[in-house]
Amino acid sequence: MIMSQVRHFLTLMDFSPAELTVLIDRAIQMKQEWKSGNLTQPLKQRTLAMIFEKSSTRTRVSFETGITQLGGHGLFLSSRDTQLGRGEPVEDSARVISRMVDMVMIRTFDHAMVKEFAENSKVPVINALTDDYHPCQLLADVMTYVEYRGSIAGKTVTWVGDGNNMCHSWMNAARQFGFKLNIACPEGYDPSPELMAEVGDHAEIIRDVKEACTDSDLVSTDVWASMGQEEEQALRMAAFKDYQVNAEVMSCAKSDALFMHCLPAHREEEVTTEVLEGPQSVVWDEAENRLHAQKALMETLAVNAGLIN
Repeated sequence: MIMSQVRHFLTLMDFSPAELTVLIDRAIQMKQEWKSGNLTQPLKQRTLAMIFEKSSTRTRVSFETGITQLGGHGLFLSSRDTQLGRGEPVEDSARVISRMVDMVMIRTFDHAMVKEFAENSKVPVINALTDDYHPCQLLADVMTYVEYRGSIAGKTVTWVGDGNNMCHSWMNAARQFGFKLNIACPEGYDPSPELMAEVGDHAEIIRDVKEACTDSDLVSTDVWASMGQEEEQALRMAAFKDYQVNAEVMSCAKSDALFMHCLPAHREEEVTTEVLEGPQSVVWDEAENRLHAQKALMETLAVNAGLIN
């Protein structure tokens, strides 16, 4: 029996465009407050369960630090530490865990697993990455663009690389924030055709990377072989050899265009060190903003769940 009536964050489509804009503004405010020493703890004595079936650096550090800064506690659970890793049905784990904690964050492979967990959870569930979507990263990315350039509405963003979970989340972001997304990917590595149909005119596949980047306001990329695809490394190196973001590619974008990467980066593969460390790169602010965007997300979900008055 499905138990969940609470609100979750599994993709960017779970919030309205207006709600996402408010969340981004709140994240920027929380970042400024933290840096000025104006500290509040709206989630005091609340617990965030952090379920990791995929390893992580930025996701664990940002969520665990974020819930701590909000006054709560982060409980790290790997597949080695729970019955999920020993075959307990997802719905059973969801029913038990959600009776003991106030919020659940899951980083895993199968998006269906997160959906099933949410359907059986009594508390908000956050998708911290699946093979299909990475919405928390997009909150940080849009937040970073807003900090540097203002509203992203009406801008042109170019995604270079695989039609993967990051590409899918950029596609959802294009719909929700109102910008144009150029997708530069080789044949055989296109994003989901179903999602392309849903996105409509907001996204377009352009095979030539320089053409895709022409007059762009933002260029973003990711590693060519994601976690779980290591055996495809050689094949992908050949397929993506013309899709490196280098100085020549960036010169096709607008002179004030920003460069983003969700990290970790494989320097001299999908991006050159010159670009990654160059004046247009905002990757380190982008990484830091995972912390503040996720604090705003947790606060928003907590308010909706009645954990904060």
